Amino acid sequence: MLVLIVVVLLLWHSSRTANLSSRAGTAVGNEEKAYLRQFEFTEVKMSAAENFLGTRVTYMDARVLNKGAKTVRKLDVDLTFVDMLNQVVLRETAHLVTERTPPLTPGESRALHVSFEHIPLEWNQAAPAIVPVSVRF
Repeated sequence: MLVLIVVVLLLWHSSRTANLSSRAGTAVGNEEKAYLRQFEFTEVKMSAAENFLGTRVTYMDARVLNKGAKTVRKLDVDLTFVDMLNQVVLRETAHLVTERTPPLTPGESRALHVSFEHIPLEWNQAAPAIVPVSVRF
């Protein structure tokens, strides 16, 4: 039974690491940099729950809209959490569109769900600032 729990934890952690990293690269060319302004994030909500191990996990649910004319095959965003003094307490990069997800077509709005295991206690409980940092077509 213990071996099964360890295997499940390893698989869960490896899949989370593939979708969420500490920092991603920036957009490559001028066209990609210009296109970063074509994304709109709405309905951003934070929630928390305990996982099956009793650990508190914080979630961000939101929607992303591709306002541009190109099909997006990769989209990375920086998520910045601040404290009550507006000082950064955590910055992570989330990979919202990857080779494992369907492309984000022009005009498409898609639901997002990102989980965080360790957010500092100093966090002000507000939704993070979401800034697109990398896009590929």
